[in-house]
Amino acid sequence: MLLTLSCVGADSSSPQSSKPVNQNLPIPYPTDVVTYHYNASRQGSTLQETTLTPSNVNSTTFGKVGFYAVDGKVDAQPLYVNKQFINGSLSNTLYVVTENDSVYAFGASNGRQFWHVSVLGTGETPSDDHGCSQISPQIGITNTPVIDKGAGNGDGAMYFVAMSKDSSGNYHQRLHALDLRTGGELYGGPVEIAATYPGTGDGSQGGQVIFNAAKYAERSAILEFGGTIYITFTSHCDARPYTGWVMAYNPRTLAQTSVIDITPNGSEGAVWMAGSGLAADSSGNIYLLAGNGTFDTTLTSQGFPINGDYGNGFVKLSATGGTLAVADYFNMFNTVQESNADTDLGSGGAIILPDITDNNGAVHHLAVGAGKDTNIYVVNRDNMGKWNSSNNNNAYQVLNGAMPGGVWSKPSYFNNTVYYGGVGDHLKAFGISNAKLTTSPTSQSSNTFPYPGTFPLISANGSTNGIVWAVSNSNPAVLYAFDATNLATQLYNSNQASGGRDQFGNGNKFITPIVANGQVFVGTQTGVAVFGLLH
Repeated sequence: MLLTLSCVGADSSSPQSSKPVNQNLPIPYPTDVVTYHYNASRQGSTLQETTLTPSNVNSTTFGKVGFYAVDGKVDAQPLYVNKQFINGSLSNTLYVVTENDSVYAFGASNGRQFWHVSVLGTGETPSDDHGCSQISPQIGITNTPVIDKGAGNGDGAMYFVAMSKDSSGNYHQRLHALDLRTGGELYGGPVEIAATYPGTGDGSQGGQVIFNAAKYAERSAILEFGGTIYITFTSHCDARPYTGWVMAYNPRTLAQTSVIDITPNGSEGAVWMAGSGLAADSSGNIYLLAGNGTFDTTLTSQGFPINGDYGNGFVKLSATGGTLAVADYFNMFNTVQESNADTDLGSGGAIILPDITDNNGAVHHLAVGAGKDTNIYVVNRDNMGKWNSSNNNNAYQVLNGAMPGGVWSKPSYFNNTVYYGGVGDHLKAFGISNAKLTTSPTSQSSNTFPYPGTFPLISANGSTNGIVWAVSNSNPAVLYAFDATNLATQLYNSNQASGGRDQFGNGNKFITPIVANGQVFVGTQTGVAVFGLLH
């Protein structure tokens, strides 16, 4: 592993010559961004933004203020840690991973490179794209990492999966844990990812499905929840054989603790979700949207697929006793036809809504997801609806045709509103009334977004000054800012300033911005563009 440390000055808020004595006690900062879309619920909103407001986000006072170059595509969301001890001082630090199997630590406000690590083994290269354009031209670190500030040697750790190819043509998937201060490997890592699961489906031998590193990519964001790291895998396009893997690891030892295959006696059903991560609720349950794949239409007496195949489903996993198991699910009545037509849920991501109270005072525990079939599905997490063969979906609520171009992104939530950005569609806001989404948008943007749509993210100061940020995968790419109370009010876009002042290169398919401490960071094909107030 190549480690390159820079000796430049730190992006420092409190320069010191030695490590603070209390550094082993990680200090939580509300503006840290340590996981995909801010939290395990994947709600996609930060409520501690006090600098950026609807009044100062405009092309006169706001724009591109920096660009931090890296050695490959940034397909993962960057992460941000306040006052990280690094290079001898406390610095607000931006962490970036690339498809070239590199990891960078930058001073967040000035782009000074603290360290750069290549996680390739000796003689290895990033994986080729396996003839699939979904992640191309190389596959390295595609998944958004997760940061645990209490891990490591008191400096915190960042967990991610990297794919590579060795000189003999063998492919590897490895779980890494890097020290946030130095970039060094922790806990004896990395560990090679391997797994088997009982079944006779794709890739099985002797009654066991065998995980083949060459057949998969880790696209979804890493989840850390309840003292466990969760990872998932998707296929290279629909190139069989493959199935739907979810794996659990101990974050302090990197030992695998549990595995489940959600299509063990069938095929396909991989976990993709356009880079969105598994979502977790406060009870420790985990939710995902599975891609097209086998679903058993013969059910047990409890209503579960008889062979344990949940392709194209909205799946709830429990981890009771440390063992992953399907606790509940929802599938569309026409799920087999949808899978056969590649019109599956798995193109989109899911979010967990906060507890919602209806007009009668009843509290509802809900989750929201959508995929290619143009419908938005709201499920009751306490009773998701399972499957029936009649022309009826058993979900808590279905908004038929609400996303006419389909969804290859994920929604976000803020102030009793769910925001969605479908393919070729306007960015839309759906209010919540009587514990249900409004059947039509309460507001929408005037512009539309090309494939894959957009991943809305909201910054606000509590419930005020809400701004919806969205990136268009166009050439050049465009960063937009909208008033969260009315998406028809566009505050800013990066094409407005003359001379291309704020442009930042061509689009990068599944990128999502983050906002922290008055800065907006957007991953690109060659680095991270940084936006903020102009000085």
